[in-house]
Amino acid sequence: MTSDPHPAPAPEPEVHAGPPPAPPRRPPGRGRVWLALGIAVAADALQLVFMPLFVEGAAAPWADALDVGVALAMVGLLGWHLAFLPSFAAKLIPGVDLVPTWTAAVLFVSGGRLLKS
Repeated sequence: MTSDPHPAPAPEPEVHAGPPPAPPRRPPGRGRVWLALGIAVAADALQLVFMPLFVEGAAAPWADALDVGVALAMVGLLGWHLAFLPSFAAKLIPGVDLVPTWTAAVLFVSGGRLLKS
């Protein structure tokens, strides 16, 4: 028995670059989009109807509570989207907080699918 003077190299261990890629997300269903739109319209309308209470922008704690709740509902129903950040930030500026940014954000995130059908 002769030993091989050039033994085969050991196999290299597998190198993983990180966690496996996440599966592609399906867009939210029509029911979730309609519910998100209803919440957004209701929040924007509430801020317009009770304008004296909400015109202070970031100085109104009830306005902040409403906007945090709406933001959480939007993310819960539609998933995280960058369009929610300007909507949330605009609600902190007096005067601008009366613009229906939540409604606009939902329509943007949904791609306007509700208006096309």
